Amino acid sequence: MGFGEAVKHVYSNYVNFRDRAPRSEYWWFVLFNIIVSIIVGLVEMKLGLASGIMAMGDGSMSASFAGGPLSIIWALANILPGIGVSVRRLHDTDRSGWWLLIGLIPLIGAIVLLVFMCSRGTAGPNRFGPAPLV
Repeated sequence: MGFGEAVKHVYSNYVNFRDRAPRSEYWWFVLFNIIVSIIVGLVEMKLGLASGIMAMGDGSMSASFAGGPLSIIWALANILPGIGVSVRRLHDTDRSGWWLLIGLIPLIGAIVLLVFMCSRGTAGPNRFGPAPLV
């Protein structure tokens, strides 16, 4: 599955929490979100809607970014598609979508989810449906 096809598939199936998603679909969508988030952040900084590098009172510089309204809108618009593709990706590894909640555990949860998302999907059909790339 290519970049454009993956992004289109995620947005057209944003409330589908029952099928399977291959690694390529998930990771192309993650890359798309990173790229668009950076662009939105740069646009906000250019328009003065968000803060970037700030001078501290002691003469030092602090690199921080406080997202503005466009970043908030982008994040809210991608909550359901992101959850949907994540649940389908977990289904491809024959895990319940409830495993997504392990991400709430600081650091360890994120590492476990990263391993799950990078894992090869189940060959052939599993309890969540047929293999997605067949």
